Amino acid sequence: MASTAEASAIGSLKNFIRETRTVRSVFSQTVLDRNMQVVQKGGGTMQFERPGKFRWVYEKPYKQLIVGDGLKVWFYDNDLNQVTMRNLDVAIGSSPAALLAGSSDIENSFELSEMGSEGDTEWLEAKPKARESTFEWVRLGFSREGILKAMELHDNFGQTTVLTFSRLERNPRIAPELFKFSPPEGADVISE
Repeated sequence: MASTAEASAIGSLKNFIRETRTVRSVFSQTVLDRNMQVVQKGGGTMQFERPGKFRWVYEKPYKQLIVGDGLKVWFYDNDLNQVTMRNLDVAIGSSPAALLAGSSDIENSFELSEMGSEGDTEWLEAKPKARESTFEWVRLGFSREGILKAMELHDNFGQTTVLTFSRLERNPRIAPELFKFSPPEGADVISE
């Protein structure tokens, strides 16, 4: 019985990647410091289309937009009226976004291991194989039905970001223009 439970989270991830081309979800985000004290809470909506297209809209604690158009990733800070642009392959390669919106060859970039069940959630851990990654590990939690429920990211500074997904829709029709970004008039644009 234990072996079935232990093998299920990685199976859920592989099925999720294989069977899910687009996703739309509401998310809440909590950032914890190295002592597991809450540093920040926020949330918004997230959408993606494989491969490499995604849109994260943060409504709180401050408005921010992150758009991956398949070639570039655009980070727009509404309050600063500032845009940072990076090449997608650099920004997504071994990033947490690659786990969700990347291609299906996940095991080329991540070492996957089962974490077991907690309540009705099955957990796996993904460690990036690339040394230049900005995080040490990502944990993904799936319901027993294979629905993505949560994502925890532990970065190289000791912070843990916990994302909880709700109202997750698999394979909804998403307008292609949602994955396009043009810097607003007067915005400072920084290329990295």
